[in-house]
Amino acid sequence: MTATVPTTAPVRTDADGVYDTLTRLAEPCYVVRTDAGIGVTTARPADDSAVVAAVGPLPPEQLGSPEFRAHHGVKYAYLAGAMAGGIASEDLVIALARQGYLASFGAAGLLPERVEAALRRFQAEIPGLPFAANLIHSPSEQELERRAVDLYLAYGVRCVEASAFMDLTPHIVRYRLAGLRRGPDGVVAENRVIAKVSRVEVADRFLRPAPPAIVAALLRDGLITAEQAELAAHVPLADDITAEADSGGHTDRRPLTVLFPSIVRQRDLVRRELGFASRVGAAGGIGTPHAAAAAFAMGADYVVTGSVNQACLESGTSDAARALLAAAGTADCEMAPAADMFELGVELQVLKKGTMFAMRAKRLYDLYRTYDGLESLPAAEKDRLEQQILRRPVAEVWEEVVAYFTRRDPDQLRRAADDPKRRMALVFRWYLGMASRWAVVGEADRTADFQVWCGPAMGAFNEWVRGSHLAAPANRRVVDVAANLLAGAAFTTRVQQLAANGVRLPSVCGDYRPRVAS
Repeated sequence: MTATVPTTAPVRTDADGVYDTLTRLAEPCYVVRTDAGIGVTTARPADDSAVVAAVGPLPPEQLGSPEFRAHHGVKYAYLAGAMAGGIASEDLVIALARQGYLASFGAAGLLPERVEAALRRFQAEIPGLPFAANLIHSPSEQELERRAVDLYLAYGVRCVEASAFMDLTPHIVRYRLAGLRRGPDGVVAENRVIAKVSRVEVADRFLRPAPPAIVAALLRDGLITAEQAELAAHVPLADDITAEADSGGHTDRRPLTVLFPSIVRQRDLVRRELGFASRVGAAGGIGTPHAAAAAFAMGADYVVTGSVNQACLESGTSDAARALLAAAGTADCEMAPAADMFELGVELQVLKKGTMFAMRAKRLYDLYRTYDGLESLPAAEKDRLEQQILRRPVAEVWEEVVAYFTRRDPDQLRRAADDPKRRMALVFRWYLGMASRWAVVGEADRTADFQVWCGPAMGAFNEWVRGSHLAAPANRRVVDVAANLLAGAAFTTRVQQLAANGVRLPSVCGDYRPRVAS
């Protein structure tokens, strides 16, 4: 319904009209009194006494930190985070980069030749556009971490998303310092680091300059120049710190409302002490406009999505895995042992609904803790292992393990030669690694063993898009999802701003509904 007030734009008092006016994010919104009741309009009335409240324009590109957008050369303060094994695929990175978003290639777990092929494709298809590549902490496979950095430096990768780090390694420090040089206005850091962390003490290490001992060792080994070693004390190790709350994959499952303020306080402490001002973003649970708006309201410089991107057509996983993700609810996740840090007892969050992976993976870790090696397993346990979980003889699995690590990291085999428990760990890690591979390729007869990294944000997303075009997996495209999340976050922020001024809108007007991307 349209009411009459002295203004150059229509005044809407009906629910659909109020909602439509609020979605005009590039225009201001005035709440006014009319003869027909409270209404909204995009033009300021001639009589200010009719105005109850007002909010300014808030297009999605204004959310978050302008410094983040300028620093990374993107339009939006939005990062599609890395999902290992190439699930955050080349197609995903390229699609987002072309529309002004930052995305991180999921290099973790991939062999160097596969990562190199992706970097060549980025050079060919998005030359000059910003993107990131993942560098995951690999305490059991340091060689892979080193070789990834070799590739990033060789191909001029200017942004790395560092994830799962429990402590600093020479490899992440080398990447950062190898891009340092003197500029006319001070130190220029060409290699940008976005550190994804869940602990304040780890964030602190990235907020400060590189440790002098590591810098000295890199200089001694000829991996950085003397000038870079000198400049190391003048920049923090990371430009951006992502506070990773309850998420898919490696996670400490901390609530964002607890973790984010703690890391911001630590950032501010380091800023007062050293003058460095790294930005802080929010990840984990970002699957709806309300979640993104809440992160920005807490002061997040940018938001990071993960699980919801895996359900998109551009992700490097199978249609079967995408269908499972599209059916997930907010309570359909569970923690399970991680392949890359199995011996340390590190866990990651996976999809529970539709798969038995979590239960079987936990059984493997129980066996690892209980017995000294595969030879020590009771006959009944070994039979269950081979028939129900591995579904093949242990000897055959070990042959595949030998072939795999001969190519990937021969030191693993040398360390296992005289250590039965380590051999057991490598066999069990075969199942954990293959389970994610089966999900990626959609291995039909191993659906029950699919390892699908997933957080509760996936279920929240599914609830939000129900009844919209995004409900169907075949319609989920990563740019469409990103655009709707940010537009919805801007819309939700405006609704909250009006609520803070005493204007309570009907619920039908305050919940952003996904739109088909133009």
